[in-house]
Amino acid sequence: MLTALSVSHIPRQSMSSTRSPLCAVALFALLVLASTFLMRNWHYDLQEKTFASRHLDVDFLSLQNILFKELQERHEEIIPFYIASDGDNLLEFSGNFVSFYPSIKPDKVRKYNHKEILIGSSSPDEDMVACDQLDDMKVVDFLGSGYTKFVVKADLPDGLTIALKSINDQGTDMRKCLEEFKDPVGCHELVSFKLKKEIILLQRLQHPNIVKLKGHCRDKTPAGGITAILEQGTPLQMIQLLQSPWEERFRVCLGLVRLLHFLSESPLGSVALLDFQPRQFVMVEGELKLTDLDDATTREPLCRTDADCLLQFPLRNFSARCSERGLCEGMNEMRNLYNAHRYFFLYLLPHQAPVTLRPLVDQIMNSTAELRNNTNGTLEAFEEVFHIFRSGRHLENLPPTLIREYTSMRGVSSAGNVDYRCWPSYNQQGCVLSVHSTREAAAICHSHPQCTSFSLRGQRTWTGRLLATFRSGFSHLVPDVHSVVYMRKTKASLGGAPQ
Repeated sequence: MLTALSVSHIPRQSMSSTRSPLCAVALFALLVLASTFLMRNWHYDLQEKTFASRHLDVDFLSLQNILFKELQERHEEIIPFYIASDGDNLLEFSGNFVSFYPSIKPDKVRKYNHKEILIGSSSPDEDMVACDQLDDMKVVDFLGSGYTKFVVKADLPDGLTIALKSINDQGTDMRKCLEEFKDPVGCHELVSFKLKKEIILLQRLQHPNIVKLKGHCRDKTPAGGITAILEQGTPLQMIQLLQSPWEERFRVCLGLVRLLHFLSESPLGSVALLDFQPRQFVMVEGELKLTDLDDATTREPLCRTDADCLLQFPLRNFSARCSERGLCEGMNEMRNLYNAHRYFFLYLLPHQAPVTLRPLVDQIMNSTAELRNNTNGTLEAFEEVFHIFRSGRHLENLPPTLIREYTSMRGVSSAGNVDYRCWPSYNQQGCVLSVHSTREAAAICHSHPQCTSFSLRGQRTWTGRLLATFRSGFSHLVPDVHSVVYMRKTKASLGGAPQ
């Protein structure tokens, strides 16, 4: 049932190529005129059919007028997203569906698998997926569904795993629309606007902490199904994150701040995430990425006085200033930053932070809790913590003599190990921690009463720190050119290898 449901939504039409900026302007105007004409034509045709009926239903006609008005409003909402800040907007028609590429020069398009595929500004983006590549895909998992959309995981024949996001015809939004308007085609078009908006924003707002759009398609049916092709991520699990090492939790928070800094001054202006929840994010190879943008807004709230610029949260409120332009400028940024504090920083940042870094972490926590700093200042504070942690400057006071208590043996690894658990560990069955140097590893082993040895194999974390494995004993050593074993002399002197 899942496969049938998913495949029925998979489009068969591929993305088209870009043209010159001059053509783009003409095509943009054509898009607006054509869309308006088609919508009005549909509206007038519906009216004619209704009046021609002997059983004229005034209520039904009134509902259709409301639906038409809502479609117009959705259309007007997303039209500004097509326009790039530099005026270089590229819009194209391919049959009955629009392919839009943001601010890409005509010479940045090349042939790929007999399709016109977008490439990046510096190097070919061979990660893009053409719509015909979905013909032979295999749906392997159902990732989730919401009021508007559903997402499945699929494998392509070339081995690439992708996520496909489509309209949820069984969702709450569609059901409510059908109950109110009794128009399947009109309702599908209305519900589709959220996914259209998301596709446009994913093209306009490209950032390492925003999920990558690999393509988008729409089939040729009257109520053409739209599909967004995304890089595959795993849903964010806060409970799992809480059990992970501080270094990994800090990575999530740092990525989030970098994202918010970008959104505060994006090509579309200041962007606010109105539905700011952990469920809007996924993890891709350890990196936090925003995956849901349909509730994002690029408009600062309108105001007449400062009293109109009240930002309300369940436990406290903040105030912004009403500018001369009649906008609560900065409120989008404030909203994002405080939501980051209450949903992420509060749980992930302070716990198990290195002792010497806690004063800086506390400053970040206090600043974001009170909104005493903007995202630019908050990012600077995070980057300072990151630089200190990665460089090992927070370990300058460690006694240099600690490592002298250990005997090193290169080119060997321990066998018959007796492991013990520590928290938080990169391995739940043992004690594996990241260290800046052997001196820090020696200090950690010295602080664990059961530790008699540790080993390094050259494995590194995202910050470049080494992974060290701590043990309470082993039976013998075996050759291993990638490993170095460090044994505590005091323990070894009790008789051979530590037990």
